[in-house]
Order: sequence, then structure tokens, then C-alpha cells
Amino acid sequence: MNPELAIIALWAEDVPAAARFYHEVIGLTPIPHHGKWPHFNLGGIYLTILQGRPRPAEDAVPSRFPIFALSAVNLQDAIARLEANAVEMPWGIEEDTHSRWVMFYDPAGNLIELVEFK
Repeated sequence: MNPELAIIALWAEDVPAAARFYHEVIGLTPIPHHGKWPHFNLGGIYLTILQGRPRPAEDAVPSRFPIFALSAVNLQDAIARLEANAVEMPWGIEEDTHSRWVMFYDPAGNLIELVEFK
């Protein structure tokens, strides 16, 4: 067996607000699906948003690590889009020798990252 990632599921108490965020702020394109939950195509992997309350890991090490990271071709443009929509980026832009990234919480409280590789 050679499994590959197929679906990423996020939970949100307000599913329509989370779906709008991922479409309008992050720029993901919704895909038609035969279910009631919104789906987005991430290069052959589906992101779906389900009804529920997200819960952070208890006693997590490290204390902050995103649920997932999306690659940004131009991080500055992505940050400008987040700022235009009043999305708080509590740690600002971080970087190392290979990448720059910014983390933020989506409307449901899921910690997400946008990363640009150098």
C-alpha cells in the first residue's frame, strides 16, 4: 500500500462563515460536491469544513503549530489580503533560511499557516 493524503477536515461552529473565509480571504475555489459540506480543491487534496467545535490539542508540544500550511507564491500579497480582512497575525512574519511564514486563526479558531519557500 502506498497511501497519499486525500482529505483535510476542519470543524467550525459557523460553517458558512468559515467557507466564506477560505473562499474570499484565502482565495480557495469551492468545488461542487454531492454533500452538504463545503469542499475546496488543494491540488488534488480536498479541504472540507464540517459542523463542530474545533479543539486545540491539550498540553501540546510545541504549543503552537498549525493544523495545516498552505504554500503562498507571494507571501506579501497574501498578508495584504489578510490585513485587508482584519485577520490578526499574532506572531507576525517569521522566517528561517528556507522559508517565510505567517500564522493566524481562521474564524472557527483553527490555527493555519501561509508559507513562502525561498
